[in-house]
Amino acid sequence: MEKDSTSAVGADALAIPLLTPYQMGKFHLSHRYVVYCPFCRTPSSESSDMDATLVLSLRTIWVLLLFGCWVCVRIVLAPLTRQRSYGYVPQPHAILYYSQRTTKGGLLIAEATAVSDTAQGIFFCQLWHVGRVSNAGFQPHGQAPISCTDKPLIRRSNGGDVNRFTPPRRLKTEEIPQIVNDFRIAAKNAIEAGFDGVEIHGAHGFLIEQFMKDQVNDRTDQYGGSQENRCRFGLEIVEAISNEIGADRVGIRLSPFAPYNQCSDSKPEALGLYMAESLNRYGIAYCHVVEPGQKTGGEQLLSVLPMRKAFNGSFMTSGGFDREGGNRALAENRADLVAYGRWFLANPDLPRRFELNVPLNQYDTSTFYTPDPVIGYTDYPFFV
Repeated sequence: MEKDSTSAVGADALAIPLLTPYQMGKFHLSHRYVVYCPFCRTPSSESSDMDATLVLSLRTIWVLLLFGCWVCVRIVLAPLTRQRSYGYVPQPHAILYYSQRTTKGGLLIAEATAVSDTAQGIFFCQLWHVGRVSNAGFQPHGQAPISCTDKPLIRRSNGGDVNRFTPPRRLKTEEIPQIVNDFRIAAKNAIEAGFDGVEIHGAHGFLIEQFMKDQVNDRTDQYGGSQENRCRFGLEIVEAISNEIGADRVGIRLSPFAPYNQCSDSKPEALGLYMAESLNRYGIAYCHVVEPGQKTGGEQLLSVLPMRKAFNGSFMTSGGFDREGGNRALAENRADLVAYGRWFLANPDLPRRFELNVPLNQYDTSTFYTPDPVIGYTDYPFFV
């Protein structure tokens, strides 16, 4: 955490970029930090009849975007995998978890399904299809996962053990419109269930990104080969959902620079720029981009700035920001909103701590993916 001695309380808080209000389309945010939960809340139960190829309902990473009708600060809670649901259903402890991290008019990105009406704000549900990041045990009738390819994925799981995924089945060209329609229906259902909008998960090596990146996509039809073709699937989903629920209720998350789940691209900056420019056709609410990594010594490898400049809507960034880094990103106009994951997880009162510039609780990585409903979930202390 930064060690400047500035104390910003009350009216002085407006001098801190993270604590300034922001208008995101029709949503007025009270601050510019977003609670984002990139630690997906996968279920603790070992079996379910739910179709695991399209994790879109109670089992999705949710985006609980507290966009309030005036955002007073620009700090956002990012979407996190906490694995605290049971039988694919959120439990009462989720109400406490998100209520702890709620500020009036603040933006929270959480996991699927509304948590409670104790959180004052607007709720967005993130729509997620894992594609090949799965195995037959999670699929209906034990079938293979689907993807743009039949190339298998082998990686280490969150617990550190080697996790071998079932080789995926390559989708036929004529099957792809059905997957697009699944996203459309899920978005429609989210609005009918009471959500105010949805975020499309087009990042982290899941299905949409599997199509977008050339190190995975080896298709030869209209969904493979050129950059335009590889992005077609994701953009068709954006268009279908925008037509169904309205573009002002839609956001998307992208990670063109990150090789998550063995999903990388030979020209990530060009890919990100193409997506940012293409998204302008639909007028969606925001684009949420994961920052590229850094070389040893802090030298930036790549930059989201071309995407930021090209995209006409609200631009959200995430990726290892502290208070100082988030304020600097906003002050330098590199983003409109900043998403926080680990720090918001460990500090339910993060906006207040940033306002007072007081020490932060340290997060415990050993509890990120455990099913305990209290430890590492709702037991982090507030600043007194």
